[in-house]
Amino acid sequence: MKLAFYLIAAVMIAGALVLLLLPLVRHGRRQGRSRSIFMLAMALAFALPLAAVGLYLAIGTPVALDGVQPPNRDMSIDQAVAELKSHLAGKPDDLQGWLLLAQTYSVMRRPAEARDAYDQVLRIDPDNSVAMVGWAETDSLAREDHRIEGRAQALLERAVKLDPQSQRGLWLLGIGQFQHDQFAQAAATWRQLQPMLDPGSAVAKAVTEQIAVADARASGRGETAPAADTPAGPALQVQVSLAPALKDKLASGDTLFVYARAEQGPPMPLAVARLDAMALPATVTLTDAMGMTPQLKLSSVPRVFVGARISKSGQAMAQAGDLEGSAGVVDVNTQTPIKISIDKVH
Repeated sequence: MKLAFYLIAAVMIAGALVLLLLPLVRHGRRQGRSRSIFMLAMALAFALPLAAVGLYLAIGTPVALDGVQPPNRDMSIDQAVAELKSHLAGKPDDLQGWLLLAQTYSVMRRPAEARDAYDQVLRIDPDNSVAMVGWAETDSLAREDHRIEGRAQALLERAVKLDPQSQRGLWLLGIGQFQHDQFAQAAATWRQLQPMLDPGSAVAKAVTEQIAVADARASGRGETAPAADTPAGPALQVQVSLAPALKDKLASGDTLFVYARAEQGPPMPLAVARLDAMALPATVTLTDAMGMTPQLKLSSVPRVFVGARISKSGQAMAQAGDLEGSAGVVDVNTQTPIKISIDKVH
């Protein structure tokens, strides 16, 4: 098959990521989730297509579709799909062909048919983690409520066991858990995703924010994350509350920042979490994964200043009118909860 066909396929896959993530973003916004989920979805949509170009180099070969006539230069997507389906009718065990058909249907916004094609991949290879993740994603898109549950949830759980490095699998599994109010599990799942991301990237920061939201909701329900998912290195559990005298100053849209910075050194936080201030009181666990840069993180210093601030502007830099509180300087390896009462006006 000509190289052009593979390049077209790669572009189609890239477009699919945007089309598939947008409905999940919209659903999340209707459920009142952080705007950072939009940033995360878009960042993933533009980062993951880089891997799509090498898809057939990794899991297939040009001879995998022997028997398919090279596409006409003026062939439409519908015509290409028709030829591919005709090929698959004669070679129903062509795994790469079914995978390409599934991804093409996704681009065409035909999730039910994409899900059926992924089913064929799983018939041929029951342990294909790419198909498991694809089936779960397209199943959620085919549903009116876009929920991830039942077989989709089970496939995602199995996929990340088979491929612990599946970033999309971990992200979607966390979404499913969040949708079912399993906030501690969602936070734990997304923490597995964090080490795979560039610590200074927008994706990593957005994941950190989503974890903070999940942690806050888990705390409100009295949940605790599984011990096995406790992050390595320092883990400062910070319990933040708002002083009664300042409660009338809290408004919808305010942003809560919980941070730790070096006792002596640059003012840049070594770990920071951002969440909706309306979630107060909240509990946040600050870890190395929440650093602004790979070099500046909690484990790089022995003691840190821990503080919290409610920003009226949504900006990280303190401004007049912001509400603040701190716990002072603590040992970075402190195991007991750190309590902060936001009781001052900047």
